[in-house]
Parts: sequence; structure tokens; C-alpha cells
Amino acid sequence: MLNHMFNAKSVAIIGASETKGKIGNDLMISLLNYYKGKIVPINNHRDEVLGIQAYKSIKDYGPVDLAVVVIPSPFVPAAVREVGETGTKNLVVISAGFKETDEVGAELEKQLVDICKEFDIKLVGPNCLGIMNTYNDMNASFSSDIAKKGHIAFMTQSGAIFAAILDYADKKNIGFSRIVSLGNKAGINETDCLTNFMDDDNTGVIAGYLEGIVDGPAFMEASKLASKKKPVVIIKSGTTSKGSEAISSHTGTIAGSDSAYDAAFKQCGILRATSLEEIMDYSRTLALFPLPKGKRIAIITNAGGPGIMTTDSIINHDLEIAQFTEATKAKLSEFLPDTANVNNPVDVLGDASPERFGFALDTVLQDPNVDGVIYLVTPQSVTDPEGTAKVAIDHAKSCDKPVLFSFFGGTRCEEAEVVLNEAKVPNYLYPKAAVVSMKALYDYTVIKAREYPEPPVFDVDKEAVKNIIDDARKRGTNTLGLESFDILKAYGIPTVGTAISKTLKETVEAAEEIGYPLVMKIISPQISHKSDVGGIKLNLNNAEDVKAAYEDMMAKIPEKVPDAVLEGVQLQKMVSGGKEVIIGMIQDPTFGPTLMFGLGGIYVEILKDVKFAIAPVNENDVAGMISGIRTHKLLEGSRGSEPADIPAIKDIILRVSQLVIDFPEINEFEINPLIVFDEGDGALAVDMRLILKE
Repeated sequence: MLNHMFNAKSVAIIGASETKGKIGNDLMISLLNYYKGKIVPINNHRDEVLGIQAYKSIKDYGPVDLAVVVIPSPFVPAAVREVGETGTKNLVVISAGFKETDEVGAELEKQLVDICKEFDIKLVGPNCLGIMNTYNDMNASFSSDIAKKGHIAFMTQSGAIFAAILDYADKKNIGFSRIVSLGNKAGINETDCLTNFMDDDNTGVIAGYLEGIVDGPAFMEASKLASKKKPVVIIKSGTTSKGSEAISSHTGTIAGSDSAYDAAFKQCGILRATSLEEIMDYSRTLALFPLPKGKRIAIITNAGGPGIMTTDSIINHDLEIAQFTEATKAKLSEFLPDTANVNNPVDVLGDASPERFGFALDTVLQDPNVDGVIYLVTPQSVTDPEGTAKVAIDHAKSCDKPVLFSFFGGTRCEEAEVVLNEAKVPNYLYPKAAVVSMKALYDYTVIKAREYPEPPVFDVDKEAVKNIIDDARKRGTNTLGLESFDILKAYGIPTVGTAISKTLKETVEAAEEIGYPLVMKIISPQISHKSDVGGIKLNLNNAEDVKAAYEDMMAKIPEKVPDAVLEGVQLQKMVSGGKEVIIGMIQDPTFGPTLMFGLGGIYVEILKDVKFAIAPVNENDVAGMISGIRTHKLLEGSRGSEPADIPAIKDIILRVSQLVIDFPEINEFEINPLIVFDEGDGALAVDMRLILKE
């Protein structure tokens, strides 16, 4: 969809200028310096701009492959209409002064979008820095210089990030294929860029800085396709929670906007960076190095301390310290000094020559138990950093395993870094940066092999749920609780034996029918946490207990919650044994239904030990949710306890996923607790809460 724009053979600059310091002048110079295509200046006051014939209107010239607009925002809609009338189909609006400013700007942006739709124009911006294609030598941006050629495609919502990344990349000799400044995203957005980048032959890695996503589900689908072809690395800013939103469930309280982004990125194969340094480290690492077959990492160093620190970092980042074969250790022992360490990490000692470093690296790389190497060099008195870098590059480039370099120090490592930069080999200033970049390589090895099975579809009674929701709407309530247990039953979710009653007489009769012992729970849309107001009574063993519990609730709860409407009580057969878990959902404004899973009780309320995933989920997503909580070993069986029925949990999460997809009007949903019994004995929902959208 965007190839014609990136490969434009003619570019019109609407607002081209002779005046230094104006964006229209910068754009002209940027194009003149490299671009081989036709440049068409549009300036209604001049016949010539920088020696090139100018036109008062684009209509005086005719259609071009790409029009770039840099005039004041009030004049943009009229100029864009003229662009459309020529038949030009690709447009970049660099001008600011649109919805990012005020209501007047927002109206101008609406006019701009409407005109682009009318003429089927693909729009980048407004309020952006432009676009760049290094393989077409086209710098249609007001960046001072074109990027070096490389294999990283970059999209950014921030113009300042665009400029900063280019400047950093120039210093580090990092190359790009295509760059897009998205600006206000009134037309082209991150999903469009992702779709284009994944099919570009010159792009090996897709990277991006995003502050938000226009269409979460579409972005996820595109990311799943893209991440199977190429690594996708994204930094997402704006990670604060939706604190102002009225929420009442555990799920809603714990979930923030960042929870959904984190879950979505993991599900669709995106590597998430947390800083600009990380995104550049990850991107160039993935663009330049082979993928490791596993996560067994070797360390070669000339200093013990850094080797120990790097070992800790490898373990902490879920990689493994490689165990060398006896043959490798024997070969190392033959050449290295007696005091050198031939186990992992290999310490070649502080007086190591480039040849000693090279021998150790070559030997370790041949070990079948090694999937990658981190090569650490400290500038000691006899160290030759430059020579050591040259030897390392020669060995590393001839191997199909990644070798990541950390020459860490200051002035004495500058020449080594120059050598590495010239060879387009990254130097990671500190060992941890090398480790996390190695982890990115390994993570992408896993992502590339990932399968995305379709979610199962269960035979459910949608009509029963629709009737319950319709009835709630008629009654004017958006909150459903225990009285709506039939929703769970309609979707095949096992529930504890229950009865709902509205009077004392009905309650005692129901208790006798269910059998003892029982638990009694108050039913009230206004009461979220029943135990806080005395709305749960346990161990009711006879009719007298039931009567006393009912009368106590009806007398005391109104004193604590005067505005609560008490609709009755629910009786449940008491459940013994098992482990409590929570399954929840909250609608995220970007991605839609976001599922949550965790252990119940203090684990959710205090530790907030939960995992999120975006519905619909498949079996792999659910397995990741369960194994992803810190306390998952309590479910798998620990210290002699029996494992819980994890297959039953998976089945229920999948059914909840289908429920919230089938009924998008559900805003919040929670089963809390779900009692999970020993393996093979199933699980029972004990309580639920559901809130409909207004």
C-alpha cells in the first residue's frame, strides 16, 4: 500500500522556500543532496527555488508520486484539494497546527482527512517530520541528513525521537531502510507501516516508538504475520494506569493501560524495549547477528569481576551458562596460561594478547554446547583493545553463532569502538546491555518458531446469556452478581450448588433442599466486596444458623451501606479443599477484552501476582498466562502437595474468552474465587461479578 510513496520518482514540495531556516528550504536541500528523482517546488511567489523551476500551484505541474506540504495549517485543506485534483495519491503533511493544538486545529484536521478520503489519498501526518527511504535516496523530511543504508525500518510517533535516533545512529554507524514520522496519524498509522515493512526486501528488522495504537486488534493481527517474517521491536511510552476510570473489580483495579499493551505485545511476537538505548541495541543486534539455536551462553573475559557480573545477568535474564565439553576445556588448557580459568566464564587473564583472546573465542565457538558468546574486554595496562577488536571481528563474522562485544571503559576503548563501528559491529558499553541484547536474539528464535492456533469454539447457550443481559437492561441495572450464575452455566463453566432466595422462608426452605454445611452471600449491585460489610456467612450447619445469618445481614448491612439495595441472598454448598484462583476481564480502550488470571486471596489483593492476555485466546496463550505468574509452582504441586487441575483452569479461561468476545457489552467480568481441586477433579466457580457497559 505504501511502496509507491516510498519509491516515489517525483516529489512536490508545497511550501518550497529559498529562505534558510524555513522547513520548506530544509526539505529542498535534503532532497537536492541525494535524491535522483524529479523535484517540483511549489511556491506562489517565486518562479524558481534553489535553481529549480517553481510552480504557483501543483495544478500547474500535474500529478507527482508524492506531495509534501509545509505551509501554515489554515491553508493546508485548500492545497490538499488541489493535490487530489491532479490525481496525486501520496501525501505527507509536515505542517503543525491541527488536533494537537485546539478545536480549530481539530476541525482543520477533519477537513484534511475528508479531502484525502474523497480523492483516495494516502496521508502521513499531519504534524510530522516526514518520511525517508535510503534505498531510493529520498529524504522527504526536515531531518538535516539522510540516514545510512541499512536494514532497520523505523516508525515513530514523535518527531523529536526521529531526529534523535538519526543522530545517534549516525555516530554508531547504524543503517536504516525506511523511516516514517507518523505525527497525528490522521491517515497512515502503525499497522499500515508494519504491513509495508514486513514485505520490504531491504528491511530486516521493524522498530518503532509508539505513544498509542489506533486499532489494537488489527495491529495484533499484523504483528503476528510480521513477527514470523522479521523481528518487531517496539518501545511504548505512556505506561501509567487508567486511574480516573470508575472500576470496582480486582481485575479493573490491577489492570492499567500498560498491562494490555504488555499482554498484546507478548501474544503477537513483539519484542518490547523500555528505552531508546534498548530499542537501538535490540534492532541493530537483530539486524546484524545470526539467531542462536538455544540459550546456552559462553563468556570470554580478561577480568574475573565482569565475568561474574555477566554470569549473574545471564541467569537473571532467563538464559543459561553453557557447560563446555571436556574436549573444549582440554583444548583451552593446552594454550591458555595455567592460572587461566577454562570453565565458563573463560578468564584469559589481564595480560591477554589479541591472539589469546582470538584462540579462546575460536575454541569456544566450536563447542556444540555453546549457542552464543559474550566477549568482554577491560582496558588493563597491557591490553590492546584495538587489536583485540580486530581479531574478534574476524572470528565472529565467520561463525553462525552470535558473538556480542562489550569493550567497556572510556578513553582507552575508543579506538576499539571505532574499529567495531567501521565493521558495523555493535559495542555494548556495559555487559548487561550485551546480555539483554542476546536475550532479544534468543526470544526472537522462540517467536519465529511460534505457532498461532485458532481458539477453540465451544457449544454454548448464547440465547440464555442474552436474555439475562436484556433483563438486566430492562431493570435498569448494569451490575450482575450471584443471581446471574446461569451465565456461567450457559458457557459450560462448572458452578457450586446454589440457590437464590428473597425472603427468610424461601432461604430456610432452600437450605434444607441443598443440604449442609452452607455459605450465605448477600446479593446487592452496590456491594462489590461482600466480606467487608458482613455479607458472607460461613459454616451454616442447620436451619437455625441460616435464620440467624439472614436476619443479621438484613439488619446490619443497611447500617454500613445505607444506599445498597438488598435483593436477597445466595446459598451455596460449602466447598472444602482446593486452591483459589481468579479469572477476570476488563475492556481495554485499545485492545478490547483483556483477560486476567492469578491465584486468589492475598496473591491477587496484595502481591498482584497476575498475568493478562487479550481475548480471544488460544491454548498457548492460556498456558502462558498460567505458567507466567510467580506462584505457578503452587498450582503445579510443591513441597509434597498434589498438583491442581490445570487443564480445568485452561478450559474455563478459554470459555470465559469466548463469552466476552460473544458479548462485547460486558465491560468487566470476574470469577472470584474459582476453586480448583487436585488434578483430574475439576474446578468450581463460587462467585462472579459482571458489569455491563453504560
